[in-house]
Amino acid sequence: MNISSADFVISNSDVNKCPNTKLPEYAFIGRSNVGKSSLINMLTNRKNLAMTSSKPGKTLLINHFIINSEWYLVDLPGYGFARAGKGQRDKLRMLIENYILLRQQLTNLFVLIDCRHEAQQIDLEFINWLGESGVPFSIVFTKADKLSGSKLNENISAYKAKLQEVWEELPPVFITSSSNSRGREELLDYIDSINKELRNV
Repeated sequence: MNISSADFVISNSDVNKCPNTKLPEYAFIGRSNVGKSSLINMLTNRKNLAMTSSKPGKTLLINHFIINSEWYLVDLPGYGFARAGKGQRDKLRMLIENYILLRQQLTNLFVLIDCRHEAQQIDLEFINWLGESGVPFSIVFTKADKLSGSKLNENISAYKAKLQEVWEELPPVFITSSSNSRGREELLDYIDSINKELRNV
């Protein structure tokens, strides 16, 4: 897929105020500091489309970007930001859950995982909740450039093995790096293939 246009549309804290269209939406979510904004900028080939920050927990709203006037890329708040107060964490959890469960236009949720770390309980619980809720999702490992090839394969194999303790069939898995655009074509081709299926329905 060639991205010819990528434009910010709206930020909001209420799923009912999301764009009133029938266009498919592909949302990105992950723990704070997983490299979500950098990945979005890499995918769209726009340096500052999504705001990056050295401080985790900066995305506190649902952010919609229109891509090629055909589909929306949605930047969701990160989960598990420990330094946020309980009130803010609860508010963000409700915002995330409402979007994921109530937004009919949500076509696929990309769950971002830092490939450098072993499986974290908070990620596993979130992934299992998606499965229980019947939400279509994929796993995107980020920061692949930070590991050697053998260590990267070892970590991802271990993560898959952990998931297979619960899952009979794993969701699609992508390996990415924002610094060298690894995984960009695979992710965009995957989105493109779903869009083509939707057009043929």
